Amino acid sequence: MTTQQGPQRRGRSATGPRTLAEELRARPDDALAALLRSRPDLLNPVPGDLTQLSARLSSRASALRALERLDRFTLQVAEALATAPDGTSLSTVRTLLTGPAKVKPHPDATPLTPADRSAVATALPRAIATLRDRALLWGPDNGLRLVLAIREALAPTATNPGRTGLGPTLADATVGMSPARLQQLLASAGQPGTPDPVSAVAALTALLTDRARCAALLDTAPEAALRLLERLVWGPPTGTVPDATRPVTAEDAQSPVEWLLARGLLLPSSPGSVVLPRELALHLRGGRTHRTVEPVQPEPAPAAAPRDPRAVDGAAAAQAHTAVKTVEELLDGWGLTPPLTLRAGGLGVRDLKRTAQALENTEQQTAFWLELAYTAGLLAPDGEVDERWAPTPGYDTWLHLDTAERWSVLAGAWLAATRVPALAGTPDGRGKPRAALGPELDRTLAPSVRRAALALLAELPPGTPATAGELLPTLRWQRPLRGGPTGPDGRELRDELTAWTLDEAELLGITGRGALAAPGRALLTAEADPAEVLAPLLPQPLDHVILQPDLTAIAPGPLLTPLAQALALCADIESKGGATVYRFTPASVRRALDAGRTAADLRAFLEQHSRTPVPQPLAYLIDDVARRHGILRVGGASSYLRCDDPSLLGEVLADRRSADLRLRLLAPTVLASQAAPDVLLAALRTMGYAPAAESADGDVLITRPDSHRTPPRTAPVPVPDGPPTPDDVLLAAAIKAIRAGDRAATATRREPTADPRQLPRTAAAETLAALQTAVLLGERMWIGYLNAEGIASQRIIDPVKVEGGFVTAFDHHADELRTFALHRITGVAELDE
Repeated sequence: MTTQQGPQRRGRSATGPRTLAEELRARPDDALAALLRSRPDLLNPVPGDLTQLSARLSSRASALRALERLDRFTLQVAEALATAPDGTSLSTVRTLLTGPAKVKPHPDATPLTPADRSAVATALPRAIATLRDRALLWGPDNGLRLVLAIREALAPTATNPGRTGLGPTLADATVGMSPARLQQLLASAGQPGTPDPVSAVAALTALLTDRARCAALLDTAPEAALRLLERLVWGPPTGTVPDATRPVTAEDAQSPVEWLLARGLLLPSSPGSVVLPRELALHLRGGRTHRTVEPVQPEPAPAAAPRDPRAVDGAAAAQAHTAVKTVEELLDGWGLTPPLTLRAGGLGVRDLKRTAQALENTEQQTAFWLELAYTAGLLAPDGEVDERWAPTPGYDTWLHLDTAERWSVLAGAWLAATRVPALAGTPDGRGKPRAALGPELDRTLAPSVRRAALALLAELPPGTPATAGELLPTLRWQRPLRGGPTGPDGRELRDELTAWTLDEAELLGITGRGALAAPGRALLTAEADPAEVLAPLLPQPLDHVILQPDLTAIAPGPLLTPLAQALALCADIESKGGATVYRFTPASVRRALDAGRTAADLRAFLEQHSRTPVPQPLAYLIDDVARRHGILRVGGASSYLRCDDPSLLGEVLADRRSADLRLRLLAPTVLASQAAPDVLLAALRTMGYAPAAESADGDVLITRPDSHRTPPRTAPVPVPDGPPTPDDVLLAAAIKAIRAGDRAATATRREPTADPRQLPRTAAAETLAALQTAVLLGERMWIGYLNAEGIASQRIIDPVKVEGGFVTAFDHHADELRTFALHRITGVAELDE
């Protein structure tokens, strides 16, 4: 990015720029780039010149968005500027923030020590520079001017006192007041009359801004009137009074309110209310606009002692491994039994409870894991008629990564997501609970709060934990206007997001024991690959288990993914933790046999991966289930049941539990049923038998369902919080276009038209002759041009060649050599040297 200075406008005042556009014109390119980077909404579309840019800077929507990005002290500086008239000086702003040094401060104001005043003086130039850089303020230090939209947004009024609690100026409060009433106010205040309303308002304003004269007037006030003023001094500045517009004089005043109304110390703001003028409020406050001024960011003060960073990293790594395995277990289960999607989107309450029981988690934690998988693009609706939630093909790709890389995918998706899982189950605007995975869980504030909270943890000494309550004062100072909506409990959304961020970071393994861990620090700063930082901290996956005589297998640590999946096929997980316990049951062994494994396969698998011999009870269990597996065969008739052992069929037929199946003996080895084959299979297994399904050819079918997958899906895009920050290439091109357009708009023409922005109009022959002459003399020309789409523009060119109905010239707008069709040039004009 070049730092070339923009062209100076002729006739610029020696005391500073006369307009915001003129100040922008004097900025170097890198300063303009910083402005556009901090306020990217200005680039949509790219302004044609600096005048258009200054107009867009003054729009209310853009100005309010820029205000939300200010810290508390910079905002206080802007609020102080808004209470002062345009063109105020830097020293006046400092006095409004701290109060005059020799004036006694108001008892309710936070007292300022010399160190506090020094801190304000030190921080003030930085705040002013921030406001200048973002084009919220312009003018020299002795004539500071807020952009109009900022002044309108921050200037206190009777209905909107803002954060200062001040009211309107006396001049604003007396708009529409009759000249006779103004003269009455002067007389009641002991001031001489004036010839016109303007001078009367000026005289009253001078009275309230003169500390000695105003104090003398207040000394004559009744004690009750002074107490009334004290109730309004820090805001709100309005009070309710019956018939506030009645013309009370000093002689007629009977009550404290009437005493104040007669002298203009309270002014009517409506027929039933009065307002305290801003000048009097500042006098009563000791000249300060804010009760408390905060020039320095408060630092978090954790109450807990720092912990060993190695213990923090170890705890975080263990939780990171748990997070990856929990997501894997969740999606493996949903791949086999995908739940239905609600008609309005999201997941039903029953499915959420069922999943929480399967994961042995709370429903709130389960909602977090579901949202995490959805955010990372591992889970999505399948788009079928009866839509269901299922893993995506991206989940299979994710499974092939090692544990550290899988965690990095999850953590990166969480950090940038606008989804807020903690909102699941909370009532929406209609009082109905929000569904997990539903469409109402996006909050644009979430990513910035997550990053800000983790950044504060990163600034603490390694291993230092902090609570949400300890971080919030700093977060509120950094972005006071970015608190989000207030909930029923009176808490801002930012407060809740901060607490949820710390809880979710602990669940995900970004923090450990409340402190930021090394992998989380790498994720936040991007100074290192988080996966590479996490990998050495994770336990090495094991390739073996320990078989026990009580039909259990103990995995003393995390298993390799293929081993864990194969073991889960033939055994049920009984308990989780540092060591996972698997239990072999007839049902689990039959599940493996249904999937196509044989007894020999199971024994070989267990012998290969067990550090102990296969216990005899387990071998007997496998052989016994395998011996009975497939003796009964189920096929379609509606369905049939066949067996080479007639006595076994007789046993099934005599069992009372088979009455609903309506079995009928067709042959000594065949029973027929009116139930469907899958119903017959399930019923026989419930009765304690081990049937197998068979094909039309009589072969055993593998009945384990395949894992369901959605069509290819992309991860949900976070809801944007305004336009994205432009990159350097876009900024460079935009600044070049703005500068070129500004040169064309401000160039001095030899024969200017009535409106300098009108396209020049000349006859075709005159245009051709002028361009040919410019080529011979090397002159610069100003042309009007209509492109193929009929869009008109004005260009400054250096003609190089005129030939064949075209002009080849260097276009200063595009900063390159271009060819222009002669018939599209509306006219030409020469430029002054």
